[in-house]
Amino acid sequence: MIVSPAGRTPGAPTGFSVSGTWVTDAPPPSDDLPPGAPGGPQLVVRTVAVDDLPDTPTALVDRLPDTNALAWVRHGDGLVGWGEALRFETFGPGRFADADDAWRRVLDRAVVHDDVRLPGSGLVAFGSFAFDDVTPGDESEDPARASGVLIVPRVVVGRKGGRAWTTTISLVGDRSAPVGEELLSAYPHQPVTDPGKVVLADGAVGAADWPAVVAEGVARIQTGELEKVVLARDVVATAEHPVDTRHLLGRLASAYDACWAFSVDGMVGATPELLVRSEKGLVASRVLAGTISREHGPGSPAVPADADLLHAAKLARSSKDLEEHEFAVRSVAAALEPFCSSMNVPEAPFVLHLPNVMHLATDVTGVLTDQSPASGLRPSSLSLAAALHPSAAVCGTPTTAARSLIREIEGLDRARYAGPVGWVGADGDGEWGIALRSAEISPTDQHHIRLFAGCGIVAASDPQAELAESEAKLEPMRYALGATS
Repeated sequence: MIVSPAGRTPGAPTGFSVSGTWVTDAPPPSDDLPPGAPGGPQLVVRTVAVDDLPDTPTALVDRLPDTNALAWVRHGDGLVGWGEALRFETFGPGRFADADDAWRRVLDRAVVHDDVRLPGSGLVAFGSFAFDDVTPGDESEDPARASGVLIVPRVVVGRKGGRAWTTTISLVGDRSAPVGEELLSAYPHQPVTDPGKVVLADGAVGAADWPAVVAEGVARIQTGELEKVVLARDVVATAEHPVDTRHLLGRLASAYDACWAFSVDGMVGATPELLVRSEKGLVASRVLAGTISREHGPGSPAVPADADLLHAAKLARSSKDLEEHEFAVRSVAAALEPFCSSMNVPEAPFVLHLPNVMHLATDVTGVLTDQSPASGLRPSSLSLAAALHPSAAVCGTPTTAARSLIREIEGLDRARYAGPVGWVGADGDGEWGIALRSAEISPTDQHHIRLFAGCGIVAASDPQAELAESEAKLEPMRYALGATS
């Protein structure tokens, strides 16, 4: 694991990374420190209520000062952050457990003053994790590429249920950054920039060739090797100007406000699928599988309501989509069950209407037990996300066979696409979505961005229909970029 102090204060040094140790000047003893706290980074956190946040879907996004944005926003509520007080990078199969352990150790030393005491106030970290343990075609882990990241911002602005707040986070011993309220003025607001002309091109597997990949997946299912596999493709976009994350977030938060608009470390999107929410002993997961395209998207002329009703009825009666959905619900319920004293799994899905598609959806809920069976501690939202990932909604059934087939035939490095993305708080509660309807901004050239889409494949799947579905799922990010297909 690599631990890094912040380096994104304007004009400040970029910091440093060390593996396994932390190097900083120790502060003098303080009565505020927990007695006997172990060594490691120490954070001082202050959350205060604010009353100047407009009641609009983009109010939080509008507060972001620059393109290095952290965000988790739905219906105008959620969290945004900027700056970096701490960064934890993790690798390989242990990426979730290592991040969770690092987070717990930070909490042991943190000094938190929280006047709001709502989910998301106080100390929080944003996170993004890779879909797979290894790079496709290479069973040895690439030590140079992080598989997961947790970022503790310097400033967080949040809102929930009509109450808003600001949190400032300072790293003890870090003399490169201002502290307390001075952090709020340390990041001057830069104008949001448009990407300009955007050109789209085929990614790792071209659109003309992808149906053959789907056909191979169908053939393998029909032999009885597995029951379902989720196959993805990417499209590469090149923008005239560097892509400003805030521009994408603003468009997504407005047009797809029923989704969770997110941005963490170059992954940006608007996911309709909540992997897990943990809040005050209750847990919830929104499972999506089974899709039908709508005849319009954001900015398009509205279609008659009857047309939408016909599409929804067709989806609700589709045996292929109902089978795909059942696999996904079953996998989520089985993964959550060891952590819950009781659960509610609805017998039938509902139809979720989004601007570009409709999904079969099921909300699985439960009551958490006091302790997890593995650690003896109450499970954090991050550890629950790790237990749920990968669900059948993004991998397949059985999981091992589906993941092996994905590595074999997909021909795509998913990176953090379809992996968990979200936030965790000081009490372990938090929200984690699946990084769908998303894109990855190149860390070396912000003119380049990879768009992703995936489809659940079962024995009855038609390759050309799956290609059309993938095009519909690319629409949110194409819309965000202002690109045409």
